[in-house]
Amino acid sequence: MIAPGTLIRDAIDNIVRARTGALLVFANEARIRPMISGGIDIDVALSPMILYELCKMDGAILLDEAGRHILHANVQLMPDASIESQETGTRHRTAERVAKQIDSLAISISAARDVVTVYIGDIRYIMDPIRTILDKADQALRTLEKFRARFDEVSTSLSLLEYQDAVTLYDVLSVLQRAEMMLVIVQMIDSHIIQLGTEGRLVELQLEEMVVNVREERDAVLTDYLSDSSPQKVQCAKDALAAIPSDDLLSLSNVGAAVGCGPEAEPLDKHMRPRGYRMLRKIPRLNEPVVQTVVSHFGDLKGIVDAPLEDLAALEHVGILRARDIKEGLIRIHELSLLERRG
Repeated sequence: MIAPGTLIRDAIDNIVRARTGALLVFANEARIRPMISGGIDIDVALSPMILYELCKMDGAILLDEAGRHILHANVQLMPDASIESQETGTRHRTAERVAKQIDSLAISISAARDVVTVYIGDIRYIMDPIRTILDKADQALRTLEKFRARFDEVSTSLSLLEYQDAVTLYDVLSVLQRAEMMLVIVQMIDSHIIQLGTEGRLVELQLEEMVVNVREERDAVLTDYLSDSSPQKVQCAKDALAAIPSDDLLSLSNVGAAVGCGPEAEPLDKHMRPRGYRMLRKIPRLNEPVVQTVVSHFGDLKGIVDAPLEDLAALEHVGILRARDIKEGLIRIHELSLLERRG
């Protein structure tokens, strides 16, 4: 509602530049009516210039919950004085108490300090200038780029080890750890994009480019290595990984515990054997029923790689053409992984 590019944000920017200050409350009129004293009935469609002009008066301005209509101007609000507030200014204290009392959105704009404070329920947020948010987003993108390089490195290493049948628990957890670290940063950048509004399109495009296939890779690793690879168990593991605090992601033991194979129960050098979902899903034009059929029949990636072409072709939904695609696709993926490793 208040991101750059919206009518409300245009009005807020004008008010900040004019240093008039303002108190804006977005609420259901029936709920806030008992707090209102005096003021002017307006009931007009929202216009940035009208809202800006009305803010030249001292009282609060009331808008509907969606922020599409201005209902009242220059009103005095009298929330419950017993509601705790840490604010010292009259306008900010009123905004905080109103937001808490009726669980509504209230915005207090300081006349002297150019500070815009947003209250909604018990949440208090000071709005940063667009330049500051862009700087934060740019810093987060640079960090994400470094994390992406490391993620690609451990993912390529896992691919090579899978062909050598030399994967350990450490290798699997390293990929999951790096994927979750990236997704933590993605959440931070998503927050910046929301705050940037129309100014955040370029940041959003860069983000989409950097995280392509990260979630898919994580899901494929879970499907390959969890003891139970059913969709329900994979989803549970994803939820458990997402619930790990960002600081705790630095420890592989926490990552392992989340997916049920932590070092406390199993050593990090434990040999792991992939089922083959991850590699087969990298092959173009290979649909899920074929992948399921091949994995179910051969059991693991090594069995698929070593299987004669005729045995692959004999499977339901496969046939000789798809069997050749699988064999050639696995060879290409192996060669590509070797090239990526060599730089």
